[in-house]
Amino acid sequence: MYRSQTLSRAVPAALAGALVVVLTGCFSGSSGAAAQQGKAAPSTSAAKAVQPAPAPPPPSPEPAPTKTSTRTQTSSLSIPSIGLKDLKVVPYEGTTDDWPGTRIQNKGVAASPYGESGGVGPGEVGNYLVTAHRISYGGPLNNLPAVEKGDSVLVASGGKVYEYKITETRETSFRSERSLAEQRAAVPGQPGQKATEAMITISTCATPEDNADGNFWRDDRGNPEHRIDKVGVLAGTRDAPAP
Repeated sequence: MYRSQTLSRAVPAALAGALVVVLTGCFSGSSGAAAQQGKAAPSTSAAKAVQPAPAPPPPSPEPAPTKTSTRTQTSSLSIPSIGLKDLKVVPYEGTTDDWPGTRIQNKGVAASPYGESGGVGPGEVGNYLVTAHRISYGGPLNNLPAVEKGDSVLVASGGKVYEYKITETRETSFRSERSLAEQRAAVPGQPGQKATEAMITISTCATPEDNADGNFWRDDRGNPEHRIDKVGVLAGTRDAPAP
């Protein structure tokens, strides 16, 4: 009887101890998971906090400035020594005194060819070609033969004034391909030579001189055989005066 009572008291005590162990293990497991979760959250937040801000995109490079060519711009020609002032010069793609150029000259103004077989624009390296009538259609270049070496030629274009100094007088024959090539060359008189400076050739017909020599040859556009060319070199550039 004594052992039965003692055992009955001991068994519940043992069960109670086991229950405590089980419960303690459950609570310990839950607390461990919670602890791990609690530790993981700060770790994620910390990772986000230390990420650097994205760098701003680099600035776009400034476009390089472009120089506008003067070869397609209408300009004006002045030669103070012969009283010529502000003769309109119309550019066109072609060659000296071809049909498009002749039609421009027939309006009483000057023509300036450019392109593969023509010239360049005012102030540009190469041969700036200007042609106009001497007798017909107002004869704007009637006095061109009187222009002498050292005289100034002024070309106003694109807000600039280009001053050329006359260096020589040449004669071109319309009946000679070689002579025409010399007139239209990048370096006047020297076909095939590369230009290194800006030059000008102002050309008009030699009709009175040809007639005096008994040379009445004419091409299909009425041009006489010979033309008088005044060649010059760019001496300076300045801003055009305000209108």
